Amino acid sequence: VGLSACFLLKEMQSRSCTPSCGRYQLMKNRIVGGEDARSGKWPWQASLYMGAHGHVCGASLISNRWLLSAAHCFRDSDSVRYEEVTVSIKRIVVHPQYDHSISDYDIALLEMETPVFFSELVQPICLPSTSRVFVYGTVCYVTGWGAIKENSHLAKTLQEARVRIINRSVCNKLYDNLITSRMLCAGNLNGGVDACQGDSGGPLACMGKGNRWYLAGIVSWGEGCARRNRPGVYTKVTFVANVFLQPCLLHALRIFSMLLMGSH
Repeated sequence: VGLSACFLLKEMQSRSCTPSCGRYQLMKNRIVGGEDARSGKWPWQASLYMGAHGHVCGASLISNRWLLSAAHCFRDSDSVRYEEVTVSIKRIVVHPQYDHSISDYDIALLEMETPVFFSELVQPICLPSTSRVFVYGTVCYVTGWGAIKENSHLAKTLQEARVRIINRSVCNKLYDNLITSRMLCAGNLNGGVDACQGDSGGPLACMGKGNRWYLAGIVSWGEGCARRNRPGVYTKVTFVANVFLQPCLLHALRIFSMLLMGSH
C-alpha cells in the first residue's frame, strides 16, 4: 500500500489540471424518502457490483485510485462503476478491527486496478481532518442506489436524501448502547427518510469549509429502513479513516486534498 500511495502522490503532483475535491461541476437538482439526484450532482458516488448480482453496495471516491466503503460489503464484490466508467478492484483492505457482530470499525479501503480520469461526472469527495466535528443538527445528504423502501427493489436512478446528524447519546439509548465512538447517527427521528438495503458503503456527505462536501460517514447499519426512532448508523470517518489509512497513503491523500483545494 505504501508504494502505491507514494506513486499516487507523485502522479497527482504531475497533473497539469487537478479538479477540486468535494464539489460537483454541473449546474443542474433509493434511499427511502429521497428523490432522484441530478446527473453529476454527487460525482464521488460509486456503485460496487458483482457479475449477475449487479449492484451490491456504494462507495466514495477519495482520489483517482482509491475508494472508501463499508467492510461488511466485501465478501464478493470485485468491480466498481460510475455514471460513465467501470473499473475492477485490485485490492480490498478491511479494517483489522472490524467486528461483524456489532458492525464496529465498518470501513474498507479499495484500490482500483487503473486510475479513473476526473470529469464532470467523476470527482473525489474531501476527507475531513481528525479534528473536524460535525455537530448535532448538521444537515447532510445520504446517496445511493439502495431500496426505495424496506424490503423493496433497488432504485434505478441515484437517490439523495436530506438528513441531520443526531445526538450520539440519544441514538445510543434508542439502540440499547450499541453505538460506539466509531459510529454516528443521522436521519429523522420521526422516520420517513433513511438509507436502506443496497446503500451500504455509500457516503454521508456534509458541507464544510469553503463550501466543499466532506465524507462524514459511511452507510453501515440500522434497524429496518426509515422507521421511527431508528435512525441510520454510519461509520464515523473522522475517527476511523485517519487511523486506518497507513501513514504513506494518508500522507499522500492529505497532500492530494490540499492540492485540490489550492487549485480553485
